[in-house]
Amino acid sequence: MVLSTARLRLRPWRESDLAPFAAMNADARVMEHFPALLAREESDAMARRIMARLESQGWGLWALEVAGGEPFIGFAGLATPAFEEYFTPCTEVGWRLARDAWGHGYATEAARAAVAFGFGNLGLAEIVSFTATTNTRSMAVMERLGMRRDGEFDHPRIAEGNPVRRHVLYRLGPGR
Repeated sequence: MVLSTARLRLRPWRESDLAPFAAMNADARVMEHFPALLAREESDAMARRIMARLESQGWGLWALEVAGGEPFIGFAGLATPAFEEYFTPCTEVGWRLARDAWGHGYATEAARAAVAFGFGNLGLAEIVSFTATTNTRSMAVMERLGMRRDGEFDHPRIAEGNPVRRHVLYRLGPGR
């Protein structure tokens, strides 16, 4: 399954995506709102989990490329959080882009395509998104998607005392 927008392709991952993905996950600016940088082995393991999920269910976090341009700028798509919280089970829209891809509207464009797929193809009743309360860039994307802020929570997979543990939740229904 490939999703296309005017400028982007959301596509299955390739082996050639692993090195630029690892570089993103080792970039302190890209990862500033996550608990820690990822070592190459951790990054590769994450990519392989994402690949397996895409293969098994036909949708997920697609590799993101600029049409006719950069072959890998990050990922965007839908995921099912693997933790329990007051809003789970749910489907989340998420993204992570290389720093060079910031500021071009790619995250919003890719997330819109993923949201349209979720509501149109999967028939979802709701899509959520969440991020650390310090991540104003991602919150701006959520708001551009028409999502509404719906509270805060302590992420159960982030250790107490970690400055990115507190998260904000956004929600979107199919008619918004």
